Amino acid sequence: MTEKPLPACPVETTLSLISNRWKVLILRDLLPGTRRFGELKRSLGGVSQKVLTASLREMEADGLLTRQVYPEVPPRVEYTLTATGESLRPVLDAMSSWGTAYQRAHEQ
Repeated sequence: MTEKPLPACPVETTLSLISNRWKVLILRDLLPGTRRFGELKRSLGGVSQKVLTASLREMEADGLLTRQVYPEVPPRVEYTLTATGESLRPVLDAMSSWGTAYQRAHEQ
């Protein structure tokens, strides 16, 4: 499998890795620690199983998280951030701070 080339712009590179709402929220939910698939699905609310699965697979392929499958019935699958995924913490913290400030400025 050939890796796609990264964009020249560092901001575009970051956006390509966390390119949708669900990926950012998955990162948010995994920052405190390992979560199971069902926990992520419940926490995210409106995400379909198909979209969540696709997002998790893309994030795993990009090296942002690991997937651990346990040979149980029913299967237990857990997701954990890698060091690369964890390194996005300051980005998410900055987004949270900015969002809080924006909400406060626009309260009625």
